[in-house]
Amino acid sequence: MSSKKSIRKKLILEGVFAIFIAISPILFYWYKYIPVGSTSYTFLGIEFGTNGFNDVADSFYYYFGKIVPLLLLVIWFITSKEWWYYAILIPIAMYSFQLFAVLTFESGIVDENEVMYVIAVTMVVVPVVYFIRLKLVDKHVHGIDLEAMDTELQILKEKEELRKEREKLEKRQKSVSKKL
Repeated sequence: MSSKKSIRKKLILEGVFAIFIAISPILFYWYKYIPVGSTSYTFLGIEFGTNGFNDVADSFYYYFGKIVPLLLLVIWFITSKEWWYYAILIPIAMYSFQLFAVLTFESGIVDENEVMYVIAVTMVVVPVVYFIRLKLVDKHVHGIDLEAMDTELQILKEKEELRKEREKLEKRQKSVSKKL
């Protein structure tokens, strides 16, 4: 019963992803369907203003120019099974910072200062991706199994400790036999 529910949830989620991907070009070019020069636009009972832009079409151009690629990248990140999928976080961070700048359009500057924030995210993501790649290359290309090496090193340490213990016991035995 629970497997049917999980399959149903998975199909619903995949359907939502597929529908969004299918309508993403329409959303991306939504600004073309808004009258030029209008200062407000009502859609599904929600009224949108200019938010500092010349008109609502300009604001929708910037909004959906950031939202659509951001959501497509998030879908890609969620559904990716590749080892490098953490690298997708870099453009996700870039579009997130740009979207935040567009939504808080008080300074009048768009797509200018976000690079500093993206560099900070990149400084975290790139080493993580590089170390994942190193482990995979070592294991699958060079045939180096780090866990097997750790186990072997542990066994060698234990053997060395046992050898030292045996030498101590032999010295004690010799000293006791000399005393007798």
